[in-house]
Amino acid sequence: MTDANSETTVPSPESSDAGAEEAAQFESDLASLQRERDDLLDTTRRLQADFENYRKRVLREQTALVERATERLLEQLLPVLDSFELAVRNLDGSDVDEKVRKGIDLVYAELIAVMERAGLQRIEAEDAPFDPNEHEAVLQDDGDGEPHVEDVLRTGWKLKGRVLRPAMVKVTRKKPE
Repeated sequence: MTDANSETTVPSPESSDAGAEEAAQFESDLASLQRERDDLLDTTRRLQADFENYRKRVLREQTALVERATERLLEQLLPVLDSFELAVRNLDGSDVDEKVRKGIDLVYAELIAVMERAGLQRIEAEDAPFDPNEHEAVLQDDGDGEPHVEDVLRTGWKLKGRVLRPAMVKVTRKKPE
């Protein structure tokens, strides 16, 4: 008779091989899942970076589009501004009602203020050294020395530091003092 308590189950070589195969399969599946997770994380990070680059590029393009539209509008308004300046200059010495003169001056000042808020800046050319990047010489007096602006025939303008329209000037040559 055998004692029920004395019986021990000894793993058979077949069950030990099956456990090892299961462990090996588990390790293989785990490694495969970790690789898949790493690939998905890498893909997600790449997509996030691509989306961030896309967002920045679209923002730059939209900003450039607004700036180009503003530039075109200001270019179209420059002749109006020139006419306004001419009208204001011609008011001096004329017998125009003082209220009308003040009204025109006010509207002119408002127009200038709006354009300056958009980034427009006047090119100060009077008595400045001639700069072909900012000045367009249409008249020139002969002489020796460095070219200087003698008279401004049409005001020049910059938009955010870039020349929108060069100043039309008369140039004279001044000898160094």
